Amino acid sequence: MTRRLHLNLFLMARGHHEAAWRHPDSVKHALTDLDLYIEAAAIAEAAKFDAVFLADALVASNNGAPGSTGTLEPLTVLSALAARTRRIGLIGTASTTYSLPYTLARQFASLDHLSQGRAGWNIVTSWLPLAGANYGLAEDVSHSDRYAIAEEFVEAVDALWRSFPADAILDDRESGRFVDPSRVKPVNYAGSHVRTRGPLNVPASPQGRPVYVQAGQSETGRAFAGRWAEAIFTAHLTKESARTFYGDVKGRAAAYGRRPNDILILPGISAAIGSTKREAERVWEELDALTSADVGLSRLSARFGGHDFTSVPLDRRLTAGDFPDPEKVEASKSRAMGYSDMAVREGLTLRQLLRKLAGARGHFTATGTPEEVADVVEDWFRTGAADGFNVMPPIMHSQFTLFAEEVVPLLRKRGLFREDYEGATLRSHFGLRDVSEAPPLARSGTGKAAAVP
Repeated sequence: MTRRLHLNLFLMARGHHEAAWRHPDSVKHALTDLDLYIEAAAIAEAAKFDAVFLADALVASNNGAPGSTGTLEPLTVLSALAARTRRIGLIGTASTTYSLPYTLARQFASLDHLSQGRAGWNIVTSWLPLAGANYGLAEDVSHSDRYAIAEEFVEAVDALWRSFPADAILDDRESGRFVDPSRVKPVNYAGSHVRTRGPLNVPASPQGRPVYVQAGQSETGRAFAGRWAEAIFTAHLTKESARTFYGDVKGRAAAYGRRPNDILILPGISAAIGSTKREAERVWEELDALTSADVGLSRLSARFGGHDFTSVPLDRRLTAGDFPDPEKVEASKSRAMGYSDMAVREGLTLRQLLRKLAGARGHFTATGTPEEVADVVEDWFRTGAADGFNVMPPIMHSQFTLFAEEVVPLLRKRGLFREDYEGATLRSHFGLRDVSEAPPLARSGTGKAAAVP
C-alpha cells in the first residue's frame, strides 16, 4: 500500500500565534460562538483533512490570552460538530489526572456513536500549574505520578470499552430480548490510583473504541506513547530532532509487538503563507508587533512550573543559569528542556525567545509561498521525520484557508495526499487496523482484575 500523508487541523481560537486575536485578518467570532468551529471544520473537511483536533486547559489564564481561557470544553464542541460534519475525524483532549475513567469512557464512546466512528481521544496528564487546586487538591500531582495514574487510567478505560460488545445488543422485539447479558462483563479493575467495576453502560462504538492520541515527549511520555498511542502530536523545531523522535517512538512501539504503521507521528507545523516569501515574512512581523512581553513571560513561566522570569533582562543573552533545572520541572518537562536548550544554543535574548515562542510554542514554523511550504511538508514526510502534520495556522481562518486551498492541492499533485476520503471512520483515515485485530495489551502490573466493592 502506498504510504499517504496525514493532516489534522489543530484548531486554536483565532490562530496559534498568541497575538492572532488582535490581527485584523483573524476571524471575528467570539471564542464561544459555535460558528467559529463549524467554519474551520468545513474548510478542513473540504480539503479532506484526517481530523479536527481541540486542545484543552483546566486552568484560567492569568494574562487574558485567548486559546488558554475563554474557550469551550472540547467534547461539547465536538459533539456539536458531529452533527455538522460527515467524514472528518473529531479528536478531543481529556485529562487522565483530573477525570474519572467511567465518565470519560461513556463520553468518548457517545461521541464515537454520534459521529459514526470519527472520535479520537487526546490523552493528556495536565501539566499546567494550579490545576490541582481547581479539583480540590492541596498541590499539583507530580510528573511521575501523573504518568503512573495515566497508565492505570487508560488500562481501565480500554477495559471498559471492551466490556460491552456491540453484538451484545439483540434488540429482538419478537423474543423480548434487548441484550444478551452473557456478553456483557464487569472489568473489576483495581489499581493503586484507579478503580472501576464496570461494565460500561454504552455498547462498543463503531470503531470498537476511539483512536488513542498522545502528545508527551519526555522519557516517561515516550514510553507511554510506545505502548498506547496510535497517533502522536509532537513539537520539534528542527527536522533532525523530529527524525530522532520518530525513530525512537517507532522502536518503542515495536517492543510491545506493534507494527511501525500502528502509530503515526504528526509534528506540529505553523506556516505563514504568502504569494512571495517577503509577503509571508510580513505575516510574522505583523503578529510579532502585536505581542505583549507580559503575556509571553506568563506563558513561559507556566511551562517552567511557575518560575518567575521577570528579573531576567529582556535584551541580554540568556544563559543556562537563567532557567530552572528542566529535570526538576514538574509541569511540561520536555518542552521546558527544549526551550532552555534552544535559547542557549542560539544565543537568544529573553525578548527574542518570547517572540520565537509566540508563534507556535516550540513547534516548527514555516514561511513562504505555497510551493515552499509544500516542499517542507514533503521533505519531512519522505525523510523519516513525520507521517504527517498537525497543522497550526498562525491566523484563523485566513492562513488556514491558504494552506487548505493552496498547499494541499500541491501535495495531491505530488501523490502525497488523498483526493477524497476512502473510509468513514477516523481509524480508516489514519490507516489503522481494527481494534479487533489488536488484542488488549498486558497490564502494567499495578492494575489488577479484582473484586471492587
